[in-house]
Amino acid sequence: MNEFYRMDINEVKQSVEHDSTEKNALVEVKRKNVLQVFLEQFKDFLVIILIFAAIVSGFMGDMESSVVIVFVITMNAVIGTVQTRKAESTLNRLKELTVPDAKVMRDGTLMTIPSVQVQIGDEVHLEAGDMIPADGRIITAVNLKVDESALTGESEPVEKFEHTINEEVPLADRKNMLYSGNFVTYGRGSFLVTNVGMTTEIGKIASMLQSASIQKTPLQVKLNEFGKSLSIIILIFCAVIFGVDVFQGQSMGDSFMFAVALAVAAIPEALSSIVTIVLAFGTAKMVDQHVIMRKLHAVEGLGSVSVVCSDKTGTLTQNKMTVQKYFVNGKIYPVNEMNMNEKIQRLLVKASILCNDAVVQKDHEIGDPTEVAMVAVGSVLDISPEEERKRYERKDEIPFDSNRKLMSTVHDIEEERYMIVKGAFDMMLPKISEIYLEDGIHRFDTQWKNKLEDVTKELSNEGLRILSVGFKKITHNNSVQEEDEQELIFIGFVAMMDPPREEAKDAVASCKSAGIKTVMITGDHKGTAAAIAKKVGILEDEKEACEGKELDLLSDVQLEEWVKRVSVYARVSPEHKIRIVKAWQKQGAIVAMTGDGVNDAPALKQADIGIAMGMTGSEVTKDAADMVLTDDNFATIEVAVENGRNIYENIKKSIQFLLSGNFAGILVVLAAALCFLPVPFEPVHLLFINLLTDSLPAIALGLEPHQKEVMNEKPRQKDEALLNSSMLGKIASEGLILSMVTMAGFLLGNHMNGPVLGRTMAFGVLCLSRLFHGFSCESNECIFDSKGRCKNKYLIGAFLIGACLVTGVLMLPVFETWFRVESLTMNNILIVYGLVLGGFALVQLKKKIVSILRK
Repeated sequence: MNEFYRMDINEVKQSVEHDSTEKNALVEVKRKNVLQVFLEQFKDFLVIILIFAAIVSGFMGDMESSVVIVFVITMNAVIGTVQTRKAESTLNRLKELTVPDAKVMRDGTLMTIPSVQVQIGDEVHLEAGDMIPADGRIITAVNLKVDESALTGESEPVEKFEHTINEEVPLADRKNMLYSGNFVTYGRGSFLVTNVGMTTEIGKIASMLQSASIQKTPLQVKLNEFGKSLSIIILIFCAVIFGVDVFQGQSMGDSFMFAVALAVAAIPEALSSIVTIVLAFGTAKMVDQHVIMRKLHAVEGLGSVSVVCSDKTGTLTQNKMTVQKYFVNGKIYPVNEMNMNEKIQRLLVKASILCNDAVVQKDHEIGDPTEVAMVAVGSVLDISPEEERKRYERKDEIPFDSNRKLMSTVHDIEEERYMIVKGAFDMMLPKISEIYLEDGIHRFDTQWKNKLEDVTKELSNEGLRILSVGFKKITHNNSVQEEDEQELIFIGFVAMMDPPREEAKDAVASCKSAGIKTVMITGDHKGTAAAIAKKVGILEDEKEACEGKELDLLSDVQLEEWVKRVSVYARVSPEHKIRIVKAWQKQGAIVAMTGDGVNDAPALKQADIGIAMGMTGSEVTKDAADMVLTDDNFATIEVAVENGRNIYENIKKSIQFLLSGNFAGILVVLAAALCFLPVPFEPVHLLFINLLTDSLPAIALGLEPHQKEVMNEKPRQKDEALLNSSMLGKIASEGLILSMVTMAGFLLGNHMNGPVLGRTMAFGVLCLSRLFHGFSCESNECIFDSKGRCKNKYLIGAFLIGACLVTGVLMLPVFETWFRVESLTMNNILIVYGLVLGGFALVQLKKKIVSILRK
């Protein structure tokens, strides 16, 4: 580790060799090409089983089954690939197209070059507004202040100096060093480049991203587990049917072919496609709600989040210093209660604008954020900074410096010359001799001193940064010196902070009611962090706040218990953030991490769901995230969570619909085999049911209108099974009812005109029963109750399309050969629909009974 901050600048110059070989740019991780993304879609266990079934079907001569299966899984892969690429393309449009320049001294000449050409050993010169192009040791610093919030999380600019630091200090306190990606807010300076590209602090963070493990979302894990378990059960069942068929005298080939067809029928081939389509629809909807999903399955994953680890600066706060209160005439006034008709109040505001170097225009702000805040508030209070500065031109000044922590400017006001002084109260206090009040100027005695000290404590406890403002009359025409900053008349305080986003408090409260714990993680000071956390509702007890150095004393095992008791982490490093996320994950929590700075990126990648800010977020952070908030609004997370929970519930409805129908088909086949009856379905019947009449209602169920009530529920546990006992009970009972009416249709048809008519009627009853069953899966309530009535226009449309298709296949002779059916007469069709409606009524009766028993 290079400790240039502990070395004299001359030692640094000797140890740093000029190097033109290393490029000053971050190495971008090679992105997967379209083919790689496409092939990744075939990793799902269910898909692998289906590919195997398609191959076997092809070898056995059933090319129809092979073609249909391959078509479905390919469609699923195409949808997943298109969505992934679409998200990447949207993010690419957010990237800045310009490369900042840098001013470097080469061969005694100061020249401007693209920052990517900056080399180790270069001397870079900086002024207010400049972006820092590389890491380096400061050579000169004249009132130099740097915004390091993107790297350290520190919301206020850091004062920099050139002298050596003789002790080991954390990154945020290395005030004689400058770091790539930050920018100068005030003053000027120069530095010697010591690190470029991937060796800078930002580069190290980019490297850490590659080592952070990628977490699968809960839905991905559950679908994988579900697919494996279901496939094993189905394969065992098919082996039993194969054995029964052989025992009954069927040939090995025919028995094996039917077992494969049954496996294809039992496995919900459309499930992966339907989940992908539902998630894709969900992501499309979320774009309109200012959310870009980079990873499709993260939509649902966000809905199961139980802990949100949020950065403070720019995420919970506005990342913009704003004047909150004034203290004048012995009282504290919020900004909106200031009265510009009161002479003393107007004087305080005007003085803070005149003794100020910031420039604020409509589309541009230059200067220290605290000074920018004091100028910007002028428009709120109906004071024009430009007019005041023209009217009272600056005649002289003593610039701010970090030693005396004061700034003074001289102006001619009402034919008298005055010096306005602004700065830290502890530095101004010994210089105050009088205080300006409404009824005139009074002596500054001990009582007033104690009063002001109490006010500063009160305001500081609110997380406010305080600057004091005073003045004095100048009786000479010489240039003012530091010695003139004596015998000051105190006017008042200006108190400011980087305020919370207006919607952050409601969003945190909503997350809390949904069982989600919000944790603040920041590089800022503990007092400031705690004050903001209290305002937004994250912190209730001061004991719940800690600093990063306390984490260094804890082992990973100890930290796992520690995180349960802490809501605010201040002065943390990127390594601390990753440890906190991992500790929560060890507790079984599903963790979302939000942030915008480069320092957030590794933790975003480690988290189950990484959430980046689209407007203020760095490109490194966006690339590490699962989702990007295009409006940088913490409250948008609440909307995303609600979407995620609703999508998960809708996917469960689709799964219930698919599995109950498949279970019905399996029961019919099993009953026929055990009763030594003819095979009740042709393989093409089973494929038609699974891939055509099932797919549209299942997709429609996935698009059910979202319900606000999901935010009143607690997050589901990470180990909660996709198919719990309640879901399995519904699948079994409803599947049994559907199988009973289907078997009745088969027996009636077989009795009337043999196996072909029996299979045709069984096919018709099962197809139509599953279409009607879509309405049963929409709600837990009986469809005849107000809560259970269909409100899904997509489901109604899917039902009508499916019913027309099935009825056409059953009645039109042209389909007899294609689907191996016998065209039904009107009487037979009425029998089929009668059985279907009977089964539907039984399911509704079952739901009504369950609803009564539940109450």
